Amino acid sequence: MNRSMIRFVLGSVLKIEGVLLILPFLIALLHREKIGLWFLPVAAGALLFGFLLTIKKPASTVFYLKEGCVCTAMSWIIMSVVGCLPFCLSGEIPSFTDALFETVSGFTTTGASILTSVEALSKCMLFWRSFTHWVGGMGVLVFLLAIVPMSGGSNINLMRAESPGPSVGKLVPKIKATARILYVIYFVLTFIEFVLLMIFGMSPFEAICSAMGTAGTGGFGVLNDSFVSYTPTLQWIVTIFMILFGVNFNAYYLIIFHQAGKAFKMEEVRAYLGVIIVAVTILMFDTVKIYDSFFTALTHSSFQVASIITTTGFASADFDTWSQTSRTVLVVLMFIGACAGSTGGGIKVSRFILAVKTFFKEIGGYIHSKSIKKLTMDGKPVEHEVLRSVNVYFLTFMFIFTTSLLLVSIEGHDLTTNFTAVAATINNIGPGLSMVGPTCNFAFFNTFTKYVLMFDMLAGRLELFPLLILLTPPVWKELLHPTSGKA
Repeated sequence: MNRSMIRFVLGSVLKIEGVLLILPFLIALLHREKIGLWFLPVAAGALLFGFLLTIKKPASTVFYLKEGCVCTAMSWIIMSVVGCLPFCLSGEIPSFTDALFETVSGFTTTGASILTSVEALSKCMLFWRSFTHWVGGMGVLVFLLAIVPMSGGSNINLMRAESPGPSVGKLVPKIKATARILYVIYFVLTFIEFVLLMIFGMSPFEAICSAMGTAGTGGFGVLNDSFVSYTPTLQWIVTIFMILFGVNFNAYYLIIFHQAGKAFKMEEVRAYLGVIIVAVTILMFDTVKIYDSFFTALTHSSFQVASIITTTGFASADFDTWSQTSRTVLVVLMFIGACAGSTGGGIKVSRFILAVKTFFKEIGGYIHSKSIKKLTMDGKPVEHEVLRSVNVYFLTFMFIFTTSLLLVSIEGHDLTTNFTAVAATINNIGPGLSMVGPTCNFAFFNTFTKYVLMFDMLAGRLELFPLLILLTPPVWKELLHPTSGKA
C-alpha cells in the first residue's frame, strides 16, 4: 500500500480545510462576532499539520482503488473532527459528540441536526454549518484533484471512491480537467441561485446559506422552521434548484457543449424527472384537502418531493402531519434518491433502473430460456462488473440498514422514529418522521445511537465501501506494518 501517497493526500485535505476555516472567521469580522476568533487556532492547526504531512513528496504517486478508498474515508473522518472543533471550543455546541454529529451531518450533506434552536447560533457558526454542505456536496477530494498538482492516471481512483453512483468516468481525458469542469458547473449554479434568492427578498446572508444548503443537497438552514416562513416564490426557486442539483452533472456538460439532445436522452435523467412528476401528482391531490388552494398544495408537494428525492431535507411544511399515503411516498423517495454523479444522496436512480432491467431480463429468461439479452443503458451495453457491483451494493446497503436499525432500537423509541432516523441518515436526507420529523431534531438520542447514525451518514455519503474497507483488519495491517509499503 502506498502509505506516503495516503499521507500526502490527507495533508493536502488538512491544508484545504485550514484555508476554508478562514471564511467563517471573515464572516465573524463582518458581523463583529468575537466568537469567530475560535476559527483561527483551528485553521492554524490544520494548516500546520497539513504542511508537516506534505513537506515530503511521495516517491510514487501511483495508487489503486484500495488506497483511494482509504484516503477518502480517512479524509472525511479527519475533516469532520477538525470541522467540529470551532463549535465545541466556542461553547456554541459544548458537547464534542453533538458538535461532531452536526459537522458529520454537514459534510455528508445529511442535514440532521441536534440543535433545538438554530437561530441561537452566531452568524459565523451558521455560515460554517451551511458551508460544510457546499464543500461536501461535490466532494473535497474532487476539489483536491482540481487544484493540487497530482500526476498519474490512478488519480481516477480518488474520484471513484468519493463520487456517487455505480460507475464513475471522465468527462474529458484528464482527471484535473474533469474535476475543474464539475466545480465550475457547481459554482455557477450556486451563484445563480444566490442571486435569484436575493432578488426575490432574502438577505445576502440567508441567500448564501440557503444556496449552499441547496447546492450540496444538505438542508441546513438559518431559521428554526426551515423554509416554512419564506414566500412561495422563494420556495419555488429552491424547489427548482434542488431538482437541478439532483441531476447527473454529465448532463450539464453535454448541454454546455451543445449536446442537449444526448443529455435529455439519458435514461437516468428521464426516470428521475418521471418519478418527481408522479410523486408530486400523488401528493398534490392528497394534500389539496389540507390546504386552502390548489396552488398551495402544488407548492408544498413539489417542494417536499424535490427536497426528499434529492436528499436535501429542507421543509416548507410539517409533512409529518400529512396522510399515511403522502408520508409513505416520501419514505420511498428517501431510498430512491437523486441521480448518480449529482450532489444528492440515496441509493440512486441509476441503480434502480439497472435493478428493474435485471428483473425483467430474468423474467424473460424463464419465458424464453434460449434467449440471450444484453442489458443496455443509454444505448450502451452494461458490463457484468457494473451489474455485480449494483447487486453487492443493494445487499451491503440492506445489511448496514438492518444492523443500524437493530442498534438504534436498543434505546427504545418507536419503530417509525427508528426506521426513518436510519433511513434519513444513511440516505443523507436529514429529517424523518415522528420524533425526528421536520419540526424535531436528533438531540434526544443517546451517545451510542448518535455514533451509529454518524457511521450511517458517512457510509451513505461515501457509497458504503470506502468506509467498510477502512475498517477491515487487512487494511490496517498494511497501514501499520513497517514492511507493507508496496501496493
